[in-house]
Amino acid sequence: MNTNPTTGIPAAAPKPSRDQRERPTPALYLFLALPLLLALAATTSLPAQAADPCARTAPRGYDDTPFIPGQEWRVHDISRPHPPLVTPAPLTAPVPPPSDAIVLFDGTDLSAWNQRGKRGEERGKILEPRWKIEDGHMEATPGTGDIFTKEKFGDIQLHIEWASPAEVCGDSQWRGNGGIMIMQRYEIQVLDSIDNPTYADGQAASIYGQWPPLVNASRKRGEWQGYDIIFEAPEFDGDRLVEPAYVTVIHNGVLVHHRQQIIGPVSHRNWRDWEPHGSEEPIQIQDHDVPVLYRNIWVRRLGEYDRK
Repeated sequence: MNTNPTTGIPAAAPKPSRDQRERPTPALYLFLALPLLLALAATTSLPAQAADPCARTAPRGYDDTPFIPGQEWRVHDISRPHPPLVTPAPLTAPVPPPSDAIVLFDGTDLSAWNQRGKRGEERGKILEPRWKIEDGHMEATPGTGDIFTKEKFGDIQLHIEWASPAEVCGDSQWRGNGGIMIMQRYEIQVLDSIDNPTYADGQAASIYGQWPPLVNASRKRGEWQGYDIIFEAPEFDGDRLVEPAYVTVIHNGVLVHHRQQIIGPVSHRNWRDWEPHGSEEPIQIQDHDVPVLYRNIWVRRLGEYDRK
C-alpha cells in the first residue's frame, strides 16, 4: 500500500487515464463475441450435415400433436403400439399386369408421368420427369420433386413395387422414405421398416398419420416389395362430403388394411378435414429426398357389377 511520506496517510489510488477507463475488459470481449461464435459454429456445421444425408435424423414420435378423430391416439403418437412383424413369402419376379390394366411404368420410360419442381425457380412448375431409369426400375432423384400421372383416376386397383436403399442411411422417417399419394392426397407410406423405430402411423404400409398397418409385412432393406391397393374415392356434393374414401392394402401378399376408412387428406403432425376435389385425380409418388426405387406400376379402373 502506498502512503503519503509527509502525513503517513495511505495515498489515494492513481486516477485511471481516459484510455484506461474506456478500455473493455477481457470478460466484456468474451460477452460481445459469444453470439458471433455461436452463429459461426452453427453455420460451419450445416455443410457437413448437408454433405452427409445419412446423418439426418427424425423424431420417433410425438406426444403433443392433436388426437386423431375417433381414435385414442395422437397423430404420430410415440406411445402407439407397433404392429407385429410377419415374414412374407418371397417376391421372385414382378407381377405382370392383367389385360385390362393401364401400365404406368414398365421399366423403359416415364411417358405416363409429369413432375412438379421442388426447389428454387422450378418450385411448383410442371416439368418433364428427371428420375433416373436403370435396369428396369426408376429411382427417385432427391430434390427434383414428386412425379404424378398425366391421367386421372378415381376407384382403382393399383399395383406398385418398390425397394428402399440397401445401405442403412438416416433413421426414422429419413430411412427409405417415399409415399404413394392416391389422388395426390391420400398417402400409403413407403419406408424401411425393419429395425428402424419410428411412429406406428408412419411406418411402411401405414395410411400416413392415420392408421398403422395391421401387421408389419416388410422385407429387408434393398429387397423388392409390393403394394396392391384397392381404393374407393370419396364422394362430394358441392362442398359437402357424401361418402369418405376407403382403402384396402395388401403388402407383400399380406392384408394390412381391410376397407379402412380414410380420415382426410394427408398431413404431418396434424390431421386435415375433407376438402372437395374432382372425382378423378392423378396418382403421385413422393420425392422425400431419398433414392427409393420403383418398378412395375399398373392400375385398373374399378367398375360396377353387371356392367355390360
